[in-house]
Amino acid sequence: MSGFLGRLGEWCARHGKIVLALWILVAVGLTAGSLLFPGPVNNNVAIPGTDAQRAHELMREGFGPGFDPGGTVQIVLHSPDGLLTDEPRKHAVERAMDRIREIPHVVKVESPYRLGGMAANRQIGMITVRLEGHDNSKLAETTRKLSAAADPAREAGIEAVPSDTGTPADKEIKTGASEAIGVVCALLVLLFAFGTLVAAMIPIFTALVSIATGLGVISLLGHVVDVPKQASIMATMIGLGVGIDYALFLLSRHRKLLDDGLEVHESVRRVGATSGGAVVFAGGTVIIALSALLLAGFPMLQTLGWITGISVVCAVLTSVTLVPALLGLLGHRIGALRLPFAGRRRPADDSSGWAGLGHWVARRPWGVLALSVAVLAALAAPALALGMGTLDDGYGDRGTESRRAYELKQAGFGPGMNGPLIVIADLEEKVVDREPAPAVLQALEDGVAAVEGVAHVSEPVLNTGGTAVMVQAVTEFAPSDPRAVEVVEAVREIRIEGASVHVGGEVAGMADVGARITERTPAVIGVVVLLSALLLLLAFRSPVVALKAALMNLVSLGAAFGALSLVFSLGLGSGLVGMDPPVGVDDSYVATLFFSVPIDSYIPLMLFAVLFGLSMDYEVFLLTAVRQAYLKHGDNSRAVAEGLGATGRVITSAALIMVAVFVAFIAYPDPMVKIFGVGLAVAVAVDATIIRGLLVPATMVLLGRYNWWCPRWLDRILPNLSIEGHEEEAHGEEPERELVGAGRL
Repeated sequence: MSGFLGRLGEWCARHGKIVLALWILVAVGLTAGSLLFPGPVNNNVAIPGTDAQRAHELMREGFGPGFDPGGTVQIVLHSPDGLLTDEPRKHAVERAMDRIREIPHVVKVESPYRLGGMAANRQIGMITVRLEGHDNSKLAETTRKLSAAADPAREAGIEAVPSDTGTPADKEIKTGASEAIGVVCALLVLLFAFGTLVAAMIPIFTALVSIATGLGVISLLGHVVDVPKQASIMATMIGLGVGIDYALFLLSRHRKLLDDGLEVHESVRRVGATSGGAVVFAGGTVIIALSALLLAGFPMLQTLGWITGISVVCAVLTSVTLVPALLGLLGHRIGALRLPFAGRRRPADDSSGWAGLGHWVARRPWGVLALSVAVLAALAAPALALGMGTLDDGYGDRGTESRRAYELKQAGFGPGMNGPLIVIADLEEKVVDREPAPAVLQALEDGVAAVEGVAHVSEPVLNTGGTAVMVQAVTEFAPSDPRAVEVVEAVREIRIEGASVHVGGEVAGMADVGARITERTPAVIGVVVLLSALLLLLAFRSPVVALKAALMNLVSLGAAFGALSLVFSLGLGSGLVGMDPPVGVDDSYVATLFFSVPIDSYIPLMLFAVLFGLSMDYEVFLLTAVRQAYLKHGDNSRAVAEGLGATGRVITSAALIMVAVFVAFIAYPDPMVKIFGVGLAVAVAVDATIIRGLLVPATMVLLGRYNWWCPRWLDRILPNLSIEGHEEEAHGEEPERELVGAGRL
């Protein structure tokens, strides 16, 4: 593979104008296509085989318009200066309802003046709009139209806030200034690392081309698959980070070879054969980790995983083709526009800096190992308190309509109104005679009302086919409250003769998601670890290195989850990352900075996949340098120190870029993005410093030549996919040593 990548890189360097033009055409064409024919986005929250999914399927069977997921929109009304029942305000509300009826797909408008439509204080009420025949993927757009139709109420001094039945995961996530902030921070790091503006702009340019291409593909895919709303933001976060990092590694290697006196095209060839192979393998581990989410059993997470992987594929492709093309076009002008006091290069044999750290670790590996383990254990310990739950709209940004509607409904009707339960009894025998009312209707209502924690139960409704009965139950708890899940479980235990009870709604759905993901998590983790270890085994032909790398990545994940637990579950600084405290928390300064936030059950698994892949990137680059040094002279301790010295500065720069990008995304108002930003930033920072700078070198020194041990039988059957390249000028013959009872070293 290294030979092919070397030839590919050299060809791209010699035909730089063609390659550059092709990439620009692809990026511009896909971007234009996505703008002209944007694909719809839709979070498929269906969870096949679960009780909530069965309830949602029954909801569509003859209960009338609007009784299906995404079929209801509420306009929450609040009259701060008087009662909604006062004649002028009532007249304004009725005019608003008349305008709402004119909106396409509206089949029923329920007045706030009906029973249960208004709070006891008569200052808060709800217009409930039932929709039919609309596009659920465009529910946000439909909601905006319905909200605009309520302007007559606003003109009368009534606050009118829309609230749809989508989950918090469905809320539209718009990109904004965070990408620009991340790019600027990355540029500053690159300027400091390279000292020249031209060199610093190469990774930025290639990453932007990669992101534009990936986002264009993802948008157009929306026409054929359900693309989650989070796909674009996740693709941007990951694509921007890895795109800059991969180009940075290639560029650093190229500049070193130029300094050694190599001709430009020969240097590019060697860069492709060595660092290019490392990029491909590093990207492959990220894609493998993301693809393993296909085993999660949650369609939205499955799709989010492989679609996010598209951005990584684009980053790898631009790195091994566009970067060599730019290097060939620029030639020695890569060092133009040099900045003073930045990017100074040290001699290769300089013992200071990262090389010095490598020698220091090699002299005291046991002490460094003990210190690293102690620090990492302390960082990971809080992960034991990681709190799972439902991240409802009560944790959204206070400036959003969804948050305001949540607060008004809670104030007027109680916290459970923000996540009512849909309880449906599937009848074994069809009801033919509806007069008098079948006993099963009353049995269902009485059974649900008797459950502890249920505050209100609506009148039971029999569907048109006489095959199912439905009631809506409002609990005493907010959707994010764990006690709401206990109510769901208790309702599911209700036994009615001749019927089976199913529970749907946001709370029940997220509870089933959590159960499904908990069930599938061991399989996902096992597949990710095994396939990533296999890829490293193919790359380095060392079982010890492969297994150790997988273990090191799990350690960095522990630190990331520990940070998430500290910030969100334990609430130590949740306000500092821009989270607004939920309803009921006092407005004191301390309370607005420290409060706990539940973490949706699918987020840790998604983080695991992303972080495992990203952590493997740095492992691949470090091990590549160590093995290259080992192949020169066969001295393991010296090879570890030289490998750390050769990659330490580059890995640190790459990590700083990723951390800057991820921290920038914490500014997003969406809580899910904030959680991802914190977890990714902490994991990358810990991985590039404590783990790659101390723990990995210490373990490699202690293992000695066992690092590169491979049984003879395994060495014979493994294909030759070395990623280091085989330039005779750079490497000598591989030293061969025998271990007693073992294989080739």
